Amino acid sequence: MALFQKSPVRAFLTQLGFLIAGILLFAASFPNPFFTNGLPLLAWVAYIPVFCLVNACSGKSSVLWGALYGYGAYGLFNYWLGSFHPLAGIIAGSVYALYFAVFFPVLKAASLLFRRRGYLVQWTLWIAYEYLRTLGFLGYSYGITGYSQWHLWPLTQIASIFGVWGVSALVVFPSAACAWVLRGLDGQTPEQGRGVRQALKNSAVRFVLRERYILGAWVFALALTLAFGLIQGNSGYAGRRHASVAMVQQNDDPWKGGLTAYRKNFEILKRLSLEALSGEIKPDLVVWSETAFVPRIYWHETYRDDQGSYLLVRDLLDFLESQDVPFVIGNDDGRKEPARNPDSSRDYRVDYNAVILFDRGRQVEEYRKLHLVPFTEHFPYKKQFPGIYAALEKADTHLWEPGDALTVFDSRGIKFSTPICFEDTFGYLSRKFVLSGAELIVNLSNDAWSKSLSAQMQHLSMAVFRAVENRRSLVRSTASGQTCAIDPYGKILAMAPAFTEAQLTVPVPLMDEKTPYTRWGDYLPRLAIGFSLLSFAWVLIRIAINRKKV
Repeated sequence: MALFQKSPVRAFLTQLGFLIAGILLFAASFPNPFFTNGLPLLAWVAYIPVFCLVNACSGKSSVLWGALYGYGAYGLFNYWLGSFHPLAGIIAGSVYALYFAVFFPVLKAASLLFRRRGYLVQWTLWIAYEYLRTLGFLGYSYGITGYSQWHLWPLTQIASIFGVWGVSALVVFPSAACAWVLRGLDGQTPEQGRGVRQALKNSAVRFVLRERYILGAWVFALALTLAFGLIQGNSGYAGRRHASVAMVQQNDDPWKGGLTAYRKNFEILKRLSLEALSGEIKPDLVVWSETAFVPRIYWHETYRDDQGSYLLVRDLLDFLESQDVPFVIGNDDGRKEPARNPDSSRDYRVDYNAVILFDRGRQVEEYRKLHLVPFTEHFPYKKQFPGIYAALEKADTHLWEPGDALTVFDSRGIKFSTPICFEDTFGYLSRKFVLSGAELIVNLSNDAWSKSLSAQMQHLSMAVFRAVENRRSLVRSTASGQTCAIDPYGKILAMAPAFTEAQLTVPVPLMDEKTPYTRWGDYLPRLAIGFSLLSFAWVLIRIAINRKKV
């Protein structure tokens, strides 16, 4: 009897153990309530139980096991989504239950069809999967394996060549290989050797001898990665121009309250800004967080249909006019656009989640968020699903229209772009900003609603890669954390304490070269997709040819 093919009950319990271990290892690898930075070394073995589960279960049961893993892993990892709405966590878990219900059978097929080197196909499939799930309306970057290594800077430097996917590829490989070693125990019993330990040793020796060139290539790639990282990470940026950016963290969810709360929040923002402006380091730019100022500045200044909001907007503009430093402010940019909203009862208003650059009180330019959060910020299927759209409007959501321009601000010689909150979790967007001329990435975020340090640290872990991928400094001004400055090598130069009122002024280097990743983008996961498809096509053709011969 094969080692993993025991009685049905024992086989089920073994597979259940794999499932639980896989869920816990995945969640623990990333920032979590017990370990602020996560346990990145766990990620190197986190998928061993997952691949073992796939290799051990039947094709039919792989659907169920996949659904359970997807729901459990992402439900635990993104537990903080429940702070936004009780349904948010359920929806996210359900989406990943569906993804893995499809993905596990594909991994199982690789295990069955590629008897010798299925682990290589499973490895490339995993990288392909991580990339594919970031695309489209439901695109979501949280939980990509490479992000777990975010503060191990010697390892992350290869992101400037391959993006985060290069780090994922290095980290996932050991799990796929080790699970294949354990798969080699099938067909053995303790009586055939000196017990399970001896059987495992024999399987490992056979695997290493047979796959020595592939394993050697991985070891060489890891060594080369660390050498490259140490050289790059210590190269510095002497002689570069610097820009001093003041980041303001008001420690409040700006949307909570009403006009009274908005005014109180404005007073906090103003006070912290004046503290930054009177500090030892003179800022070149002051940045407030995503929608830090809630009343629609353009709308109330232009149409004046609400006296209280207009007066608050006027106070803001008067304050900005009195300052000789430009301000970058997150705001709900409302405009009358009958072509997009023909509803006269709503004054034809269209809202954009925007960032606005002010210089001495004058609105210079704005950026409108391009990649909106599904369901909570954008739902493009109003005609197809009017009931869902109506429910979203009634819920605590802010439905915006997406912008249409890759804005690169130029503030007194400082060229920067401003991905808003969720947008800095996607490598493609920061890359496009840099290709358009940005020398600095300025992120404005509001994660205050999560009430979770884990959520904020998970978000920070992804922002670090945007700096490394493009060799650009990245500064983050957030509502409650993690407000910080990150250098072009992914090192955090300074960070304000979370959940406190704070201001932070940091000089950051401005760089203008373009990395391989900036030039070529997400080519590595696309190669993984191509390799996976060609592998399956090749083996299916061979099966068809062999059947014809018979």
